[in-house]
Amino acid sequence: MNKKKVILGSGILVIVIVAMTLIWTNFREKPVEGSKAITIEVVDSKGESEVYELKTDAEFLEQAMDEAKEDGFTYEAENGPYGLSVTSVNGERAVYDSDGAYWSFNVNGEYCNYGISQQPVEDGDAFEIVYTKAE
Repeated sequence: MNKKKVILGSGILVIVIVAMTLIWTNFREKPVEGSKAITIEVVDSKGESEVYELKTDAEFLEQAMDEAKEDGFTYEAENGPYGLSVTSVNGERAVYDSDGAYWSFNVNGEYCNYGISQQPVEDGDAFEIVYTKAE
């Protein structure tokens, strides 16, 4: 009789654990796709601007820039001694060695402290990518 109670109790415990797992799996909070709203504004050598508005879960700017490709944004980058160096945005090249031009990156009006692969992305961020010539 004792053995039957132990087996019955164990069976009930297993059923309760399975039921709780199923309930947790179905009703837990799931991540929301595109939980951060950001903008990426590109200002070319003529001063013309194009704005890309994104809903993203990107952790870093490079990931957000890759997602913006769906909206027509393009860029090319090369690995250098300081990480990725963006050489072209939306088909326009900036070649520092020939004319002192480069792509400047800003977030919320301030110069980015990191390269695109390490620049954090927060909800509400406004990024600017500006064609710039050194003086």
